[in-house]
Amino acid sequence: MSDLHTDAVEVLTGWRAPDPGQEAMREDFLGHLSRHQDGMWRACRPGHLTASTLVLSADRSRVLLTLHGKLKMWLQMGGHCEPGDATLAAAALREATEESGIAGLALSVAPVQLDRHPVPCHPEGSWHLDVQYLAVAPEGARYMISAESDDLRWFEVDALPDLTDTALRSLVARAALAG
Repeated sequence: MSDLHTDAVEVLTGWRAPDPGQEAMREDFLGHLSRHQDGMWRACRPGHLTASTLVLSADRSRVLLTLHGKLKMWLQMGGHCEPGDATLAAAALREATEESGIAGLALSVAPVQLDRHPVPCHPEGSWHLDVQYLAVAPEGARYMISAESDDLRWFEVDALPDLTDTALRSLVARAALAG
């Protein structure tokens, strides 16, 4: 078992779910990790944990979203865990920094939300078990579009683009409450 696997179990065990649906998902994620010692890695065919981060402006009025190159939807930054990630939070922060180009993001201590969605990581299909964090950008932060994104831009938290999903909208709503 990797240190990252152990950290993920500790994070999810200690996380206080905000509602019964999130509690059921937390239990599902922990069950997955119990059944799959490789459950942190993309190679785990039934599914694997991922880490993502919703980036807010310093005044928390805007959210930075990426137009995902494959999905063609506006989403938060995030992706697969890598062997060099010491913790789930470190994976979330690495992904947010790589995809936004913004240094100095202030990451939440605990996840804000969990989300499970199907992905084509394997020919037979797979699941992302996404642990979603919140980060606040430093004042005056400037972003840079990464190779993984078709576009990157700030949106007012109450004026999200049409090409989003319910999970992102829920994440933005929860982030507003966390402020």
